[in-house]
Amino acid sequence: MRALRAGRDEVGATVVAIGILPTITDAALCPANMSAMRRYAALNDQVIRLRKGRPIKLDIVGREHLRTEHMDVMLEAAATSFQVHLQVPPDRAARYLNAAMILSAPLVAVATNSPILFGKVLWEETRIPLFEQAVDVGSPERRVTFGSGYVRASLNECYVENRAHHPPILPLALDEPAERFAHTRLHNGTIWRWNRPLIGFDPDGSPHLRIEHRVLPAGPTLIDMAANMAFFFGLAEWLAMEPHAPELRLPHSAAKQNFYEAARLGLAARIDWYDGERWNVARLVQKVLLEQARKGLEALHVDRADIDRYLGVIEARAASEATGAAWQRGFLEKYGRDLRALTRAYRDLSNAGEPVHRWEV
Repeated sequence: MRALRAGRDEVGATVVAIGILPTITDAALCPANMSAMRRYAALNDQVIRLRKGRPIKLDIVGREHLRTEHMDVMLEAAATSFQVHLQVPPDRAARYLNAAMILSAPLVAVATNSPILFGKVLWEETRIPLFEQAVDVGSPERRVTFGSGYVRASLNECYVENRAHHPPILPLALDEPAERFAHTRLHNGTIWRWNRPLIGFDPDGSPHLRIEHRVLPAGPTLIDMAANMAFFFGLAEWLAMEPHAPELRLPHSAAKQNFYEAARLGLAARIDWYDGERWNVARLVQKVLLEQARKGLEALHVDRADIDRYLGVIEARAASEATGAAWQRGFLEKYGRDLRALTRAYRDLSNAGEPVHRWEV
């Protein structure tokens, strides 16, 4: 954040940690505002090529209805996420990836912070359907996806699926040793699973496996994001180490439906859980998941004071249902659709650093 603020000062801008900037306009999302990095221009060209020149259509039905279309992939630039990486042991990597899929619903519900796009109030986490539709290449297999199923034995199953269903978008010749998996990693980088397996390397060159958890939005504050991360790490550890694997008790189709319901409705959503019960998410967090996350963090030898601090934020947020999305909607309901005023108020509260459940509208 210090580096961001230094860069902000150089250009006279303001930094806001948020899933979707309320003041972003459709017109601002154009190729003229694209990063100068060649990768993005190439990605844009290839997506439009695969779509055979057909425009990308955005159609999101939430509290209100938004329709628009673009001849480029710039719609995705409206979404800002907080991507958490978890390095996992190879012999249990499948369990951790499946755990990440199952817990995606409560994680996105408790962290929602993207209710507004182009002046419309849509999903609690509108970033989810926005990103899925913004890079739709027009094929039956979506490149932004919750996944086709649980992993049975190895993360290699995801890479086999990549090769079978997704042609390379960036066909580059990379002059690296085969053991660096450069082309495999590049290809995987153009398939955006909400929980994505990654091949990486330690400073000494040793390979490792990571799970990239992509469901969380940015913001509202540093402590909120740290709390979300702690909640994820604790739950992932608990679910991955349960003797009776949760993925054997909750069908992947149910985990997927849970995820989209939670993104749409936030903590008000009702989801099926692997205990066989149907829960309101806010109540599930308070009655079940916080204790599981605590045990998971204890197993990871996290300091007890840190556990109390960060899970205390999640507990208070779930009890009051005071997410970033709820605060933004509440502001509009109280003051009307002044998106600039909303953004200024949000920025000031975010910079003050108090967790979002303590914010007043």
